[in-house]
Amino acid sequence: MHEKNRDDIELTILMPCLNEAETIGICIDKASSYLARSGIRGEVLVADNGSTDESPAIATGKNARIVKVEQRGYGAALRAGIAAARGRYVVMGDADDSYDFARLDDFVAKLRGGCDLVIGNRFAGGIAPGAMPFSHRYLGNPVLSWIGRLFFRVKIGDFHCGLRGFNRNRVSDLNLHTTGMEFASEMIIAAALRDYVIAEAPTPLKKAGRSRSPHLRTWRDGWRHLRFLLIFSPRWLFIYPGFAVMILGVLGAVLLFRGKVEIADGVAIDIHTFLVASIAILVGLQSVSFGVIARHFATTYGFLPKSEPRSPSQAGLSLERGLMLALIIGLGGAAGLAWAIYAWVSLGFGPIEYPRVLRVLVLSLTAFAVAMQIATTSFFLSTIDLPVRGEFTPKD
Repeated sequence: MHEKNRDDIELTILMPCLNEAETIGICIDKASSYLARSGIRGEVLVADNGSTDESPAIATGKNARIVKVEQRGYGAALRAGIAAARGRYVVMGDADDSYDFARLDDFVAKLRGGCDLVIGNRFAGGIAPGAMPFSHRYLGNPVLSWIGRLFFRVKIGDFHCGLRGFNRNRVSDLNLHTTGMEFASEMIIAAALRDYVIAEAPTPLKKAGRSRSPHLRTWRDGWRHLRFLLIFSPRWLFIYPGFAVMILGVLGAVLLFRGKVEIADGVAIDIHTFLVASIAILVGLQSVSFGVIARHFATTYGFLPKSEPRSPSQAGLSLERGLMLALIIGLGGAAGLAWAIYAWVSLGFGPIEYPRVLRVLVLSLTAFAVAMQIATTSFFLSTIDLPVRGEFTPKD
């Protein structure tokens, strides 16, 4: 393929490659046939990730352009390929002949229609026998895709399909970071968080044409995808679970503050459950605090879009307001502690046998801990808002 300027090329068909000598030629032939049949000005680009077989030589012989990628990893190869692509649109897919590069019309039509990202859906397109392991087809992909839809509200049925197309400039603007298999999830999540137009295209999947074992490692890569989904959603990882635990703790403390509660014949909950409820309040608040800090850090430094006010002060979470709330809660704890001490003094510093005194003491200590957590969280958020080096105004 002769050299073309970037502005002259509409479509780049990108294939990450690591030792795919058995199939890379077939994939390039199919991609080239699609470009010829459709009349699209395009190129076939192979991002070679350190192949030690004949893959690079075969790709060169098929007139594909090759970019060498030294950093290992699926995501690293694709990031380098996207950066080197000359097309306005990019369709990427594995070079193992499991996807049909001769049938890209649906992807191109949706990209031309204004979609920023078009994801293949293998479940809608049909999965040939032996093309996908049982655990991937009925457990891994459905579960991870469901979690992705729940966390990020994106209507995608197959989060991990390797055949996908996108507007090159729009995806480049996402500044994707990951270098491994989780790159597939990062692309969708980052696009969804920035309200990109995302669509699906039914994609047939057939059994890979190579004889060697795949690079994918089921449990390792599945965990990496799940971990990435959780890390990019502080609300689901920290805030929602934290609120749930904290609410249960508050309800338990309110229920048991007056005394023992019978829940069945001969079964009652008392001071020990009250203590557990107080600990639940602290654990829940700790989780919520982590979530608030994580989300604010991520939006401040560009890992998540700034969909919410950047400064805690703009969100009603200024250092001063946080400290004021902590002070009020701390004073309430101090008042309860003073009452408990007074009750102890009235007994001549003897053994305390009144359950209510112990309940007030536990609640007061919980209030002190809550106040400390709110105060430290407020300071931490303010620390994140300190200007970084590039934001300082230089002195004359």
